Amino acid sequence: MNEKVIKFLASGFGTGLLPVAPGTFGTLVGIPVCLLGLPLSWSLRLLVVCILAALSIYVAGRAEKIYRKKDDQRIVIDEIIGFQVAMLPVAITILHLCLAFVLFRAFDILKPFPLHRLQKLPGGWGVVLDDVGAGIYAGLIMIILVTCGVI
Repeated sequence: MNEKVIKFLASGFGTGLLPVAPGTFGTLVGIPVCLLGLPLSWSLRLLVVCILAALSIYVAGRAEKIYRKKDDQRIVIDEIIGFQVAMLPVAITILHLCLAFVLFRAFDILKPFPLHRLQKLPGGWGVVLDDVGAGIYAGLIMIILVTCGVI
């Protein structure tokens, strides 16, 4: 992929270039991406998320080299994939999208143990895996809320 394509994908189609809250806007891009999975079975959604995670690691790693900065704020592809992970364990509904958005952003910002350590991994791995971890934490809360009948 050439540099322009890497920057476009890494920036979440340009949302990472916004001067305010690029991570939040990048996560918002995750909503329509998630909606594309609506007609898919869960196993196919899982496969797509795994493929997108691998692509995200590659793109984020290349973008770090282009921007010459570790986990540059313009890189928001990690928020997009992290949100997909948060939504994996539940049905795609408006309520679930909204709640997963809030939970994912909270975990992504707070970086509870051991997420902060994942950022130290080299290249795209460090950029993406802490957000995948935040997505796992958010997804676990979503499962608990659905199982307990709260949502």
